[in-house]
Order: sequence, then structure tokens, then C-alpha cells
Amino acid sequence: MPVGKLNYKYETTPYQHQDDVLQKSWHEIDWAYFMEMGTGKSKVCIDNVAALFEVGAIDTFIVVAPKGVYQNWANLEIPRHMPKRFERNVVLWRGARNKSEKADLNELLAPHSEALRVLVINVEALSTSKGQKYVTALLKASQALLAVDESTSIKSPKARRTKTLIKIGELATYRRILTGFPVTQSPLDLWAQCRFLNKTLLGDCGDNFFQFQYRYAVMKKQSVGTHSFNRVVGYRNLEQLSQILKGFSSRITKEECLDLPAKIYTQRNIALTPDQNRIYNELKEYALAHIDDEEFMTANNVMTQLLRMQQVLSGHVKSDSGEFLEIKDNRINELMECLEEVEGKAIIWSRFRYDVKRITEALTKAYGPGSTVSYFGDTTDEDRVKAIECFQDGDTRFFVGNPQTGGFGITLTAATTVIYFANSFDLSIRMQSEDRAHRIGQTDHVNYIDLIAEGTIDERIVKALRDKMDIASVVMGEELKEWLR
Repeated sequence: MPVGKLNYKYETTPYQHQDDVLQKSWHEIDWAYFMEMGTGKSKVCIDNVAALFEVGAIDTFIVVAPKGVYQNWANLEIPRHMPKRFERNVVLWRGARNKSEKADLNELLAPHSEALRVLVINVEALSTSKGQKYVTALLKASQALLAVDESTSIKSPKARRTKTLIKIGELATYRRILTGFPVTQSPLDLWAQCRFLNKTLLGDCGDNFFQFQYRYAVMKKQSVGTHSFNRVVGYRNLEQLSQILKGFSSRITKEECLDLPAKIYTQRNIALTPDQNRIYNELKEYALAHIDDEEFMTANNVMTQLLRMQQVLSGHVKSDSGEFLEIKDNRINELMECLEEVEGKAIIWSRFRYDVKRITEALTKAYGPGSTVSYFGDTTDEDRVKAIECFQDGDTRFFVGNPQTGGFGITLTAATTVIYFANSFDLSIRMQSEDRAHRIGQTDHVNYIDLIAEGTIDERIVKALRDKMDIASVVMGEELKEWLR
């Protein structure tokens, strides 16, 4: 195993904090880059791979990332930061592959040349047998560094992809995880991420989630109707956990290492139309009437009911047949008025695909072809790359996206305004999507504007997210009654 001070020639000049992290971690078998979004953790990982490759410690780099992020490694990050002084063979995993792409994958498995082998694969593929079998075969045929980008995607111990990565991770020579916020809901998020690195890192509870939960969480038995369950009501021994993490991780915040301009938060209030008000109140009364029904009071049902109410606030409902029906609303008009008042480029996020499409249509009609790009689940890989380029470097003024898809791993520092048309309930998605504009390369203040329908759950959603609270954990039982009222 390599030891000592790293003697490495960078392709792109690092910030001091990036060099410090690399010097500390480059030779470690297992390491966590807990570096806030925008501080350049992808570059550190790529430099780590290059340094290990040049001393003969590895011959392969496998990076696993969410679907909306993984192609950026192949198209942007690796070409920018990987030294050009040595050859590399970069292959991007695709679910549907043509003959040429299949040949590229087979070539990675074949006896390798002097080139560094690189596989970039989306984490969702590891829920499929094809993805699992291929990565397993590549790990067995190589000396690889296996990295999981946005590692909170494997925070659930029960998820199939989490179990898969833990199992195949043991075949890797080196392991890395990368995330700006390793804890998005609770400290219990840490267990699976650390277990992927090595079962010994967390001591005697490193291989047992329930033992980890017992040590660091306070559990209380609670009842809803005739149903009872154990609920986490607090945490303990967190200073001890923090000290353990320091032994195999680097924690970097933007405040510590970057002189970034401030985030500025404001909101725009919207009045409901009569139709919206009627449908919204019907849904609210239904929820209140069933709040003591234990079948209704499951987390999934509660979130679904809140989602339906939120759809109404965005100006549409979904019929029983799956058809989207528009409701007259003031939200689009408020968005258009808001954009008339701001200068420069803007990002508009909505959790609903339906919104992304109609916002894109409205902006294109008002500002002309080429003024707007969209980025959501239906956007092809090629169009995603083109959308970022047009917005960052071209004349395109508006980037309309779904934060579940576009809120991770991309750089949108051309924007100085970010508008949330409809928020996700997931705290990590909000935090990630905020920092697409607020990261290395941003030189101006970034204005964040939430569109809020007065007297509705919009107010509660935005307050919870700004207070960095996970919504699913605060809207059960009596808390739900307060939200609805």
C-alpha cells in the first residue's frame, strides 16, 4: 500500500483545501469525502484515482452515481481533471446498449493495456441483475477504486442497491464515498454509507444496523389508534460518533474554505383561485376526517395526501385514470411577474414534471425560442449535456428542472436567481438543488425565492425545509393536524 507524502502533478490547480484532503487520504484503503456541494469533491476523488494509478496501486476506477449525475463524470469531470499524460478508457453504462457500447463494456473486462480503465455507472443499475453481474466481474478482474458519489443514495440499509454495493464493495482494492451532507434525515443515515467502506470502521456495531441504532438513537414506543410502533425520538453519544468519523473522513464546508457570496432567501405569496380553494379544502377535510384511522396514518398515505394537496396548489390534479387536469391558478402568472423583476439567468425548480413542461412552454412563448431549457426525467442524456452548456455558456436565460433529476452533481453558476415553483418534501433534494448555483465559480449573491400559497401547507413545507427538517418525520399524528389546520 502506498504511504507517505504524495508527489503528484495536478492537471488542474487545486484549492488549498483540496490538496490538504488529498494529501491526507490518497493512500487510505477506505475514505469518506464529506465535502459540501461546490467545494470540489469530484476533483479530489479523480486526483486520488490518478495518483494511485501512477504508483501502480490500481488499474481501474469505477464510479457509481445517481442517474441525474453519473454522465457528468464521463462528460465533464474526468476530461477536465484527469491528467492527460496517461491514457484512459472511459465507458459510460447505459441500460439500452448498441453493439458499439456492448463492445466497449467487453473491452473493459478483457486483459487491459497500459490505459486506466474507467466505468461510470448509475446507482439505479445496481438494482438490476445485469448491473450487479457486470460490476462484480469487473471488480474481480481488476485492482479497482470503487467510489459512490452522493452516497446518501445508499443510506437505507434495506434497499437492494445498498445491499449490493456493500457486498461487491468488498471486492474493491480501495473504496470512497462522496457527499456534501451525509446526514439528511438522522445520524442513522451514516451506517450504510460507512458499512460500504468497511465493516470495521464503526467498531463493534459496524456490521449490525440495529446495534448501531441502539447505541446512537433514543427509541420510544408510540401508538396511533390500535397500531403501535417504535419511533426515534432523539439521539445520544453523537460526540463519540463524530470522533469515530474523523478517523476515516474529511469534512469540508464552504464557509471554511471558500469566500462565496451570500444566499438570500425571499418568498412570493400567491392567492388561491376559487376552484383551487374548493378542491384544496375538500382534500384537507378528508385528511382531517381520517386522521385517527390507522390505515390512513401510514407514512406513505400521509405523504400521498400532502402531495395531492400540493398538486392542487400548483394548478393541476391527477384523475383516477391518470390524466392531468389543469385548475385555474395564479402561480404561473406570479412566476412570470417575478422573472420580469430579476436580472440575469434564473433556475426554476418544480417537483412535478407537469409543471416543468408548462413552465418551459410559458417561458418559450414569452421570451422566444432558445430562451429556455428543461431538465427532468424525460430529458435524454445528450439533451441534458446540451441544456447545461447552453445555460452556462450560451444565451439561454432560463433553466427549468425537476430537482430530483437536476438537483445533483451539475454546475449552474450562471444563475443568480433560483425559484422554487413547487418544493420536494426531501430535505437533501432541497439542499442539493440550492447548491447547483452556489458553488465554486459563483461570484454574485444568489437569490432564492419560494412561491407560497397563503394559508396552505406551502408555508409549512418551506419553513420545515429552511429549518433543515425532514418533512416525513414531522407530519405524523398531532403534527399532521397542525399542518392541515
